[in-house]
Amino acid sequence: MSQAAGMSNLRERERRRQAGITLIEMLVVVTIIALFAGLVVPRMLRRTDAARITAARAQINAFMTALGAYKLDTGTFPTTEQGLQALRVRPQGVNQWQGPYLPQDIPLDPWGRPYVYRYPGEQGDEPEIVSYGADGQPGGEGVNADIVSWKSQ
Repeated sequence: MSQAAGMSNLRERERRRQAGITLIEMLVVVTIIALFAGLVVPRMLRRTDAARITAARAQINAFMTALGAYKLDTGTFPTTEQGLQALRVRPQGVNQWQGPYLPQDIPLDPWGRPYVYRYPGEQGDEPEIVSYGADGQPGGEGVNADIVSWKSQ
């Protein structure tokens, strides 16, 4: 083997060794990414939960507005049995119905469950609309807390 060929071969091996990524370098990068994800992901999830709560409140407010228009036309709110569907489809025996009072079908709450509608409600003369939050159960705190029509926040 000539000296020129040996030097060329040596340079080629040196260049390949410097161009590659070592296992330690790869582990450092993966560790940094994991730390970053550990800090950012929980914050993003909290924002998602807050957005769902805000969306539920907005939907409940839209229902309450539509229920007010329904009552203006018919003189009463839909019964519990008629439910929120009375805002979209004329209930039997309701002659003054001028709906539909909502432009689209009744949506599910942001967690994919139906809203609970009661009239007469337990809180007084107004109808009640409830989303049971993330856990789908009455009560709870934080993201699992009930979102109700009679409380603004």
